[in-house]
Amino acid sequence: MRIKVPKLPEAGGPRAGTTGTGAPLRVLIVGDSSAAGVGVALQNDALSGQLAARLGRARAVTWQLRARSGATTAQVLAELQGAEPDHFDVVVVGLGVNDCKNGVPLARWVEQSRSLYDLLREHYGVRLICASALPPMGDLPALPRPLSTVLAARAALFDAALMGMVTEMPDLRRVHPDMATHVQVMAADGFHPGPLVYTAWAEAVAAEVETLL
Repeated sequence: MRIKVPKLPEAGGPRAGTTGTGAPLRVLIVGDSSAAGVGVALQNDALSGQLAARLGRARAVTWQLRARSGATTAQVLAELQGAEPDHFDVVVVGLGVNDCKNGVPLARWVEQSRSLYDLLREHYGVRLICASALPPMGDLPALPRPLSTVLAARAALFDAALMGMVTEMPDLRRVHPDMATHVQVMAADGFHPGPLVYTAWAEAVAAEVETLL
């Protein structure tokens, strides 16, 4: 499905770094445009920067961001399969929206997601996978009806499948920012998160990491 929204750039700034003191914690963020920080100017205000700052209050955090606009689950899986194995304690996965709107069959997306999670465990040593919930696409200001209605129903199926995988995998969490989606908290394009949504997303992930630790 083609969605016409203004094209915003990915957030600028470093995509890897260290912060905080204490026991070491390695964090990897993978995903699409939202994971890449589209909607804010700098990574400090995006998921990566806000999450690193929160976790760095109690840990020596080494973090890395591997995300780009338009990325699908299959593309991220292929990129990680082709990369040198590394070690991370926690991975944040921000995927599913492009799969949903691009018409990827639900069963294929579930299969690709399972393969991605397996790869993260086996080749990256990940102890906790925080997969972001599908956003309420029916509420996104950029989407007109009836497109928003169609995408909302499809996103709900994807999100239900994610919840099903969570029940089967003890190390998988579905992370859902505690914030309603409306024009005041979204980016200028009405499709991507604004700073407040990134804050809520980082807080939700940090809560899961703190529970693990």
